[in-house]
Amino acid sequence: QVQLVESGGGLVQAGGSLRLSCAASGRTISDYAMGWFRQGPVKEREAVARINWNGASTSYADSVKGRFTISRDNAKNTVYLQMYSLKPEDTAVYYCAASQVVSTLGASNNYWGQGTQVTVSS
Repeated sequence: QVQLVESGGGLVQAGGSLRLSCAASGRTISDYAMGWFRQGPVKEREAVARINWNGASTSYADSVKGRFTISRDNAKNTVYLQMYSLKPEDTAVYYCAASQVVSTLGASNNYWGQGTQVTVSS
């Protein structure tokens, strides 16, 4: 079992930045691909960024490319999402997820955190 706890969300003005953290416990995250997902008001959950087990491979949604960076510190059992140039449309609850197979990140049977709210004001 892996427990995930997100933190770092908050209220920020458009153009600002935030860094989200996802702290894992129960097992080492080096066994897992990790991802960040978000669900905005009246929207379906969408993938934001993914990172493989050692950080060598990352991928991003087109809407956040060049603005967001996913990273991981396996020694700290933590995954990060650095967000720059935030826009009101980035407002959402952000979740992290863990999967032993990167291609299945986002599936309902992944390990999921409880989410952290990010609100970007215009």
